Amino acid sequence: MALQPFGSLLSQLAKERGERYLIMCATSGDTGPATLQTFANDENIKVVCLYPDGGTSEVQKLQMQTMQGENLKVFGIKGDFDDAQKALKTLLANDKFKAELKKKRLKLSAANSVNFGRILFQIIYHAYAYANLLKQKALKANESFDIIVPSGNFGNALGAYYAKKMGAKIGKIKIASNANNILTQFFTTGVYDLRDKKLVKTISPAMDILISSNVERLLFDKFGSGRTNELMQSLAKNKFYKLIKQELEALQEDFEASWCDDNECEAYIAKLAKDGYAIDPHTATCFKMVDASRINVITSTAHWVKFTPSMIKACQIKDTKDEKDALAKTAKILNDSVPSSINSLFSAKILHKNIIKEDEIEKCVLEWIER
Repeated sequence: MALQPFGSLLSQLAKERGERYLIMCATSGDTGPATLQTFANDENIKVVCLYPDGGTSEVQKLQMQTMQGENLKVFGIKGDFDDAQKALKTLLANDKFKAELKKKRLKLSAANSVNFGRILFQIIYHAYAYANLLKQKALKANESFDIIVPSGNFGNALGAYYAKKMGAKIGKIKIASNANNILTQFFTTGVYDLRDKKLVKTISPAMDILISSNVERLLFDKFGSGRTNELMQSLAKNKFYKLIKQELEALQEDFEASWCDDNECEAYIAKLAKDGYAIDPHTATCFKMVDASRINVITSTAHWVKFTPSMIKACQIKDTKDEKDALAKTAKILNDSVPSSINSLFSAKILHKNIIKEDEIEKCVLEWIER
């Protein structure tokens, strides 16, 4: 959603300035297809998309592998999303790589929430929610409401925080995590500790993230550049940092956090399916944090069709011939339909087959640009 206007504006700016861009994107599943779709066949933009091989749903992988556009290239990375994101950030800071791009009259940018342009449009979601609650008279002018966000990389939650600072009467921003509950630990204890953490593959793969990059922006806003740099340096060197008591209390004025395991997510999906609601396994993590005494807005961030294995498990569907058949059976239970654009993926030609190592990315990107 945020990438559509962001992509249009960036393309327009590039044309007006006579500039050409290489847009880099690391994805855990959703950002990749959206970025590729946004910039497909744009003459001023080239796009390289990195995804963790085996770390996205099958539908998401097909969305990327079958995407048409002479200006698009997709690489599967041997590793997880944190590896893909680290590789992206390394390239963005690599002067030698940027110098090579400059020779080819290309500037470097990113489509992830690493690029603040993405966050700008995510702010609008939450301001829109507030405006609509007032319009529907579900909220009085002097009342606040809570937002619950399924979060891995913290971009959407950060958008809610900025919306609150800009005047939306948001009470608490509630961070819902899966078993990779690094954010729950952080907002509960003030400790960001990767030393004993190993990435867990869950039914909500877009949230299978341990290095939540947008937390740095929150720390900067709350505590300034010096303290933020100190904390980020500690994370880079020691895989650990700890807030002091007053800093944690400052964060808890705006944020709460909790998490769901896969069994809890499946139970919410099944329960809501019986009530006529089709939710995906990321949105499902949010229901544990609903406070019945307040107005809650859940930021639902994905469509269920992208996560067929998770959905058939939650809905207890058996005897499926293949993923396309499983989608149809899931849709029937949910009283929903599978978009034709998704069904067509299963017969589309695979255009992007490359699976590479993290240390091969720079070389492979430059080789593709040269062709």
